[in-house]
Amino acid sequence: MTARCTTRNAKRRAVRRDAAAERWLLLIFVVGALIIAAGLLDNDADAPKPARAPRLTMAEARTSNAAVPIVVSARRRAAPFHFRGGPAERAQAVDCLATAALYEAGDDPRGQRAVIQVVLNRARAPGFPRTICGVVYQGFERATGCQFSFTCDGSVGRRTRHVGWSAVRRLARGALAGRVFADVGRATHYHADWMVPYWRDTMTKVAKVDTHLFYVRRTASTR
Repeated sequence: MTARCTTRNAKRRAVRRDAAAERWLLLIFVVGALIIAAGLLDNDADAPKPARAPRLTMAEARTSNAAVPIVVSARRRAAPFHFRGGPAERAQAVDCLATAALYEAGDDPRGQRAVIQVVLNRARAPGFPRTICGVVYQGFERATGCQFSFTCDGSVGRRTRHVGWSAVRRLARGALAGRVFADVGRATHYHADWMVPYWRDTMTKVAKVDTHLFYVRRTASTR
């Protein structure tokens, strides 16, 4: 009996020693990791920070944008878009398209059709909302990061009566019924020629409509 108790006590002491050893090893590992991390942080603090890209003037931006060629071969015609919602959903989609076109392109019908086509292209492209209004108002709840600037810069809250609403709504209805604006192809992005967005050089320029430049995502065939 005494021998068995002695054996059990020895086993308990061995288990406690092993557990203590494991705790010490874990503590040493954690302390070592903290020391390494601190060293990395110190190195980062001493390293020179990358210089911020200089802000371009409007003239400089236009010169820079003009140097990027339009790749006509990458401008593939978009398929007709046929809206399949009910009357209420269609009226809402028309209003969203017309609002985006009017705020983004003013009263220029060609520019309006280009904006409308981009919205439709996005609604069918990966990574964007699947509804027309979802595309137009994507990111509107953020001060920055909205997809169409008028939705987050306060412009949409100052919506005024405009003689062009009827005309731009007709364009929107035509686009939802399958009318395609082929001049921008399947472009999903665009910007004014007096600015250079951070994403410009990651995409392929396919069109220019007035002062706006239009892009498609790069594929292996357009790189």
